[in-house]
Amino acid sequence: MTTHALTVDAEVRDLRAADHLLHTLAAELDLPEGTFGCTHLIRGDRPRVALSLAVPSRPLLSTVQERLAARAHQVAPGTPDAMGRAVIYPGVTALTGTLTVADVLDRSAITRVTVLGSPAQPAPDTPLMTQDHVRPHWHDGELVLTAMPAVGGTLVPFEVPEPTPCCADH
Repeated sequence: MTTHALTVDAEVRDLRAADHLLHTLAAELDLPEGTFGCTHLIRGDRPRVALSLAVPSRPLLSTVQERLAARAHQVAPGTPDAMGRAVIYPGVTALTGTLTVADVLDRSAITRVTVLGSPAQPAPDTPLMTQDHVRPHWHDGELVLTAMPAVGGTLVPFEVPEPTPCCADH
């Protein structure tokens, strides 16, 4: 991940709200291609979801930091951790519908696809049903998408767009 990064702590409590805020900030700040926007789970006394923005240049980082501070967002240099969940990243808008694993790797900043419970990499021609919701994670400096097996030899991203809340039937 680029070193031109900052953390925004907006006291967001859930991932869906954090995703929405990242998209809102990216639009309002008119962030360029090459920007990464990630969520980070913060544990401890005040559990919450922090945001990080990584931009292509130091001058842009300074501008973004000033504009966020002017909006009363709590901003700090760097990222909270190296394990961010990417929401905004190069190529994310091209990851719609069903694509092959090779297409996902060619069209986006994702560098690897893994399959939950499998030590082997999926074949490049394996179909991946994106559900228009692809949230890879940073792992050892790589943007990695974790997928799960689905019907008919396809894969789906591990994170689903509309998760069922825990204990929904209680």
